Amino acid sequence: MLYFQEVSKDRFDHMTDNELLDKFYSDRDTQWLGIVLQRYTFLLLGVCMKYLKHEEEAKDAVQQIFLKAIMELGKYKVAYIKSWLYMVAKNHCLMKLRDKNIFIPVDSRPELITEETDQIEQADKEATLSVLENALQELNGEQKTCVTLFYLQKKSYQEIVDSTGYNLLQVKSYIQNGKRNLRILVEKKMKAS
Repeated sequence: MLYFQEVSKDRFDHMTDNELLDKFYSDRDTQWLGIVLQRYTFLLLGVCMKYLKHEEEAKDAVQQIFLKAIMELGKYKVAYIKSWLYMVAKNHCLMKLRDKNIFIPVDSRPELITEETDQIEQADKEATLSVLENALQELNGEQKTCVTLFYLQKKSYQEIVDSTGYNLLQVKSYIQNGKRNLRILVEKKMKAS
C-alpha cells in the first residue's frame, strides 16, 4: 500500500486544496498532494465501497486512485480536485467491475451517487456558469448580443437578423467568433482558478 509521509494536518488546515495544489505545481513536492489526498481518503473509500462492496478491494482501489492522481496531477492542473477525484474513483471502480464482467445497469447508478457528490456536481456547475457569465460580459457588443440571442434565447439566424439589423453573414460571423472567444476566455478563467 502507498502511504504518504505523515504530516501534521493541523499545520495545513488553514490552506485550501487549491493553495496546496499551487504549492505542488510550483515545487513538485508530492507532500502537498499527499495532504490534499488525505483530506479525501474517506470520501474515496466510501465511493469505492459503494461500487466494489469489499473493504480490502476498496482500500486497494483508493491506493491505485492515489497513484493515478499523482501521475495525472503532475501532467495537468485540475480546477476542482474533489469532483475530479470522485470521477477518477467512479471510473476506476466501473473499470474494475467491467473487467470482472459485472455491469451496473444505468438505472442503478443514481442510487450509488451520494448526496455529497450531488452537491459537488451542483457547485461545479454553478462555478462553471458563473465563469461563463463573466466571460460573456467580456465579449464585444455584437458577439455578446448574437451569442446571447442564439444560444440563450434560442433565436434563429433570421430572427437575430430581424432584431439586430445585422446581415446574415455578420450574424453567423459574430456567433462563430463569439463562441470561439467565449471558449478561450472560459479556459483562461478556469486555469486561473
